[in-house]
Amino acid sequence: MARNAEKTQQLYTWSGTDRHGNKVTGEMEAQGPAYVRSTLRREGINPRSVRKKPKALFAKKVKPKDISIASRQVATMLGAGLPIAQSYKAIADGTDHPRIREIFGAIRLEVESGTALSEALQKHPRQFDALYTSLVAVGERSGNLDDLMDKVALYMENIEEIKAKVKGALWYPAAVLAVGFIVTVLLLVFVIPQFEDLFSSFGASLPALTAIVIELSQGFRELWLQVFAVIVGAIVTISMSYRRSEAMRHRVDQISLRMPVFGIILRKAAISRYARTLATMFGAGVPLVEGLESVAGATGNRVYSDACMSIREVVSGGQALSSAMSQTGLFPAMVLQMTSTGEESGELETMLNKAAEFYEREVREAVDNMSKLIEPIMISVLGGLVGTLVVAMYLPIFKMGAIM
Repeated sequence: MARNAEKTQQLYTWSGTDRHGNKVTGEMEAQGPAYVRSTLRREGINPRSVRKKPKALFAKKVKPKDISIASRQVATMLGAGLPIAQSYKAIADGTDHPRIREIFGAIRLEVESGTALSEALQKHPRQFDALYTSLVAVGERSGNLDDLMDKVALYMENIEEIKAKVKGALWYPAAVLAVGFIVTVLLLVFVIPQFEDLFSSFGASLPALTAIVIELSQGFRELWLQVFAVIVGAIVTISMSYRRSEAMRHRVDQISLRMPVFGIILRKAAISRYARTLATMFGAGVPLVEGLESVAGATGNRVYSDACMSIREVVSGGQALSSAMSQTGLFPAMVLQMTSTGEESGELETMLNKAAEFYEREVREAVDNMSKLIEPIMISVLGGLVGTLVVAMYLPIFKMGAIM
């Protein structure tokens, strides 16, 4: 539900008058202008104009890391005794990120008008997801908002570190392969035709490898448009299907978990995020059943997301968390044992955090080891590919030299 709501949110600029007749302006993320108007009226503002804000061509996006840093700053200021509105104003005034300035400025205005911080954050779902706002709401109810904001910041830092590691592991070989493909295409299109003209003057048969490479070059030059269209069409089709089809997204995530090497890393990353998120939610005082719903959106994999919802159903029926996790078949025995121990000892948060730390360390080590293994392999493959093309072009020259 949260993901669907997030997709329909748009940023609107509005202007109007407050209860005293003063002109006020601002921005709000909402599903439509009607929602903006109704929200403003509830806050005592008479809206005059509500327009969708045009997107800047090269607008600087708000990254999770930006929110993590800002959350840490808010926690520090709240811990020092500053009011919520003043804390958000300080961040808005002190940042050079235009979007952060807009969002935190809008949150400050909401809080100053009497809106709860968690409700103000919910109006910016792209930056503050359901898990974030739930934790803030718990902090507001318990009176420990500074501690909860600190936990949120720590949680986001851990999650982003793992995400960065996994992305790096996936993108590095893809980037090397892309470079290899581009170099090969350049050789086939621009370099080999020069040798082809030279070889035609020899009047002798060419070595088999050279003939194959020349035919490949000719074929690619004749059909490059079709090849390019097929590649682009396949990428666009797969991307659109992935975005629109929940079944396909689930299938892709399912296949990714079975991939050699990469699948192990993705599985460990999903488990670490599950354990870290659930520990944070449970430690903040969020009921287990409610927390599992937020955890589902934080695992980064739809297989584990669906498993979280299944676990939630089983737990709501009265079974233990460890038993519900065991029924999914997705969690290692160590995680199940640690969860069971945490339930029995009343230290579930501690045990889940330990499990998260273990798998975060496993992900780091796996990525580092994979990088060390893949780098020489990719370089060898790339070198072998380019080397084969070069040798194929020089074989006739060597042959002519031997005859002469």
